[in-house]
Amino acid sequence: MKVALDGMGGDHAPDVPVDAALAAIDELDGDLGIILTGPEDLLRAKLAERGRANEPRVEIANASQVITMSDKAVRAIRQKRNSSLIRAVELHRDGQAQAVVSAGHTGALMAASYIMLGLIEGVRRPTVGGLLPLGGGRFSILLDVGANTDCKPVHLLEFGIMGTAFMEIYAKLAKPRVALLSIGEEKTKGNEVVLAAHYLFEQSGLNFIGNLEGSDLLSGKADVLVCDGFTGNMLLKFAESMGTMLLKQLQGISGGDKELLGKFAQAGKSFDYAEIGGSPLLGVNGISVICHGRSSAKAIKNAIREATIMQRGNLASALSAGVSKYDAGMFLRGMARWRSFREGREQPDMENDSHE
Repeated sequence: MKVALDGMGGDHAPDVPVDAALAAIDELDGDLGIILTGPEDLLRAKLAERGRANEPRVEIANASQVITMSDKAVRAIRQKRNSSLIRAVELHRDGQAQAVVSAGHTGALMAASYIMLGLIEGVRRPTVGGLLPLGGGRFSILLDVGANTDCKPVHLLEFGIMGTAFMEIYAKLAKPRVALLSIGEEKTKGNEVVLAAHYLFEQSGLNFIGNLEGSDLLSGKADVLVCDGFTGNMLLKFAESMGTMLLKQLQGISGGDKELLGKFAQAGKSFDYAEIGGSPLLGVNGISVICHGRSSAKAIKNAIREATIMQRGNLASALSAGVSKYDAGMFLRGMARWRSFREGREQPDMENDSHE
């Protein structure tokens, strides 16, 4: 398979994407090819610097423009049609690549993927999933982590459905455990959206284990953690900061003990986001992986690995099947309304969420 990699995406482009492309073809499956997008002369020069000017498994698709972090996402898509990011998504849309990976402008990649790839049938909103390392090679997925700051109950249910399908493919889990993030484990705790969503999850057929609190984020109690994008984005960034902070503190108390420092470093590695790589954009009709702007070559290489696993697991078809299987139809929403009424709670408006 081929992955379109935004050669100008990230804080340290093009060097880091070029290094990531070479690491991917060296370390991952032998049938993998990378298409780097960006200014052809610049990218060829970077390959030549590394002694790989004629690397047969790395192609270059010329793109003269770059979408910067200061650009407005939708405006950049319209005005920078020949940017490295847009070119990468186009290659995926046109079937020349089976996935797209970028450490560039997150909003632009989400918008371009939504507009150019389209949504899977039955999906109202795409969602970005943040993979949370739990140690020992295990992880959970938190979603949404920024794509949808304001959500309705049915959106949260769809995030749980898509997270379930993803974990079945990526982590090979038979029945991923799904939880709603709330301010208490009791089903009566939370804002109105979470309260209504809880009823939908109970009736959905998912392996729903109820509410979890923020303290359970890295506990491993659930495989799929669901919340709105405003909450999820803050939680993800906080969680990512913890590993670095703890490692620095442990290094400060090690007294220069090299063996102890090595153990600290090994423990920190198991919680390093670079070991996973990127955040999948779920719900679009394709495979789009978002990386941090500050990503290392290792992180982007692992995001490419993540994309290959999703492609081989036929993620789009799995998501479509999941949405159909666990579809929150009018009956379920009617059940949520009825039960909420029975318990004397006012249900938020869900009139505009018909599956019709």
